[in-house]
Amino acid sequence: MVHRVVGEVVSQRGMGTGERVGGVHVSLGPCDGPVRPADPDPNEGRKKGRGRELVTLRCLERVPDGGRFVIPGGASPTPAAREEAWRRKIELIEGHTAAVGQRALTPGRALRVAIASDHGGFATKVHVLKYVEELGHIAFDLGCKDESAVDYPDFAHAVAEAVTHGRSDLGIVIDGAGIGSAMAANKVPGVRAAMCYDEQTARNAREHNYANVLSLGGRMLEEQTILDVVRAFLGTPEGAERHGRRVDKITGIERRYANKGQEKK
Repeated sequence: MVHRVVGEVVSQRGMGTGERVGGVHVSLGPCDGPVRPADPDPNEGRKKGRGRELVTLRCLERVPDGGRFVIPGGASPTPAAREEAWRRKIELIEGHTAAVGQRALTPGRALRVAIASDHGGFATKVHVLKYVEELGHIAFDLGCKDESAVDYPDFAHAVAEAVTHGRSDLGIVIDGAGIGSAMAANKVPGVRAAMCYDEQTARNAREHNYANVLSLGGRMLEEQTILDVVRAFLGTPEGAERHGRRVDKITGIERRYANKGQEKK
């Protein structure tokens, strides 16, 4: 039988937040301890009705020593992967077993994700909040609370501040079209909000532009497309150094005009 291997790993920046993730936490002992953790019963997966996905050594390559790795629902670490996790003091965390459709959960570090919408994006936000948690991440709902009319800049601002001040790793803002919330969020220094409309733009925004806030048009996209975009955005790490050098130039423009504003005062 052919086994499908889980090999996608997200960025490991922002470790050590002290946040705990829902699910079963498996803490591995120190490498120099007297006894390594015992392997689980090989029949355990069959007893629980698990699938055939495997977490392998390759999945742990980009996880730093002492880091955390979220095991997607239905997956099982190989004995070699467990040995590597024990040796490098990597904490293995079982994610939620639920998933939307037939998609596997996102492996990698559990992210703190701030999410908000205006009235036009409220219905979409309800689905996105649930999906982000199903992916094994921690979702923070920053409003709005219902479909009563509100002003989108207020909620985009709330998410942007949560990201730029380090209270969340990434943010998601949702309004009717996704344009206004992106504009508002990008006024906050340190925020790079990208309006994405498919998986490709979501991956590009993270890999090439180091986007830290996703803007969605709740009335412009089908529900499944929105969930695909969210998954791609949260599951794509920041790209190679050449991309970072260009993003630094974006930050340089931001700082230059911020300094001019200070000079006028």
